[in-house]
Amino acid sequence: MMRRRNFIALLGGAATAWPLAAGAQQAMPVIGYLGTRSLESDAHLVAMVRQGLAEAGFVEGQNLRVEYRFAGGQTNPLSAMAADLVGRRVTVIVASAGPAMRAAKEATTTIPIVFSVAQDPVNSGVVASLNHPGGNLTGVTTFASELGTKQFGLLQELVPAPAVIGYLLDTTTSASASEAKSIETAARAFGRQSVTFKIHDERDIDAAFMSVVEQRIGGIVVSSGAFFGIRLNQIVVLANHYAIPTLYPRREYAIAGGLMSYGTSFADAYHQVGMYVGRILGGAKPADLPVLRPTKFEFVINLQTARLLGIAVPPPLLRTADEVIE
Repeated sequence: MMRRRNFIALLGGAATAWPLAAGAQQAMPVIGYLGTRSLESDAHLVAMVRQGLAEAGFVEGQNLRVEYRFAGGQTNPLSAMAADLVGRRVTVIVASAGPAMRAAKEATTTIPIVFSVAQDPVNSGVVASLNHPGGNLTGVTTFASELGTKQFGLLQELVPAPAVIGYLLDTTTSASASEAKSIETAARAFGRQSVTFKIHDERDIDAAFMSVVEQRIGGIVVSSGAFFGIRLNQIVVLANHYAIPTLYPRREYAIAGGLMSYGTSFADAYHQVGMYVGRILGGAKPADLPVLRPTKFEFVINLQTARLLGIAVPPPLLRTADEVIE
């Protein structure tokens, strides 16, 4: 008889405990991660977001849950994915790259959005100002208009002979006009000519490389932007196939076999995204968090690719690299 009473008491205690546990689970903040590529390709960036969150006291699976949505290199699914995250009432949305940010912005005006984009969010109308974003968006812009001079200088050290350098411009980003102007200014400063290839879709990429070969252009600088990031492998394969010395905007290109890269440290940018999400979970408002600009840049040389292309990298250039891939 005592055992039966004890069992009933235990069952009653469990019944009252279950709703409490469910309530506690519902109270756990949920992050919606909206990406343009895939979890595999962005794994290192997701890891940096987690690191930033951990520094703010939030650990996935312990006191935080993450809903991942990746568009697999396509932009069309992003709007539906953003709407799905909003429907699930996530606490904060992380928008990886410009197309994801735009989809999230269209989906909600109330849920905080933290972005990492390769564009100027003020000129594109995303935020009111860098210091006082206003609204529900803030984050990190990896765009730096002064990169053109540095990128041209590095390419000139590698291939000093050619008088003409091509520039692949991602026209899908609002920063394209200022990037093109920066490159043209840098070319004039180095006494070079620049030919800009405006890229709208995948066919334009193929056509641009054919034109580079036909015009015997001696080197290429690739602009930043989500469209190129999604088609990273296509661009690297074409550049290596035609043996064109190419400077890319981020480390991932060099890791994928690109000759060399110079640009914002995306690992640092996504770490800052994680820290901002942590601050918002702690009570901060995105309107009060200034949009962060790049502070850390990295220069990577893929020496293995240089050898395959028959390019001798000058020792002084190797010494300036932050990373050399053997």
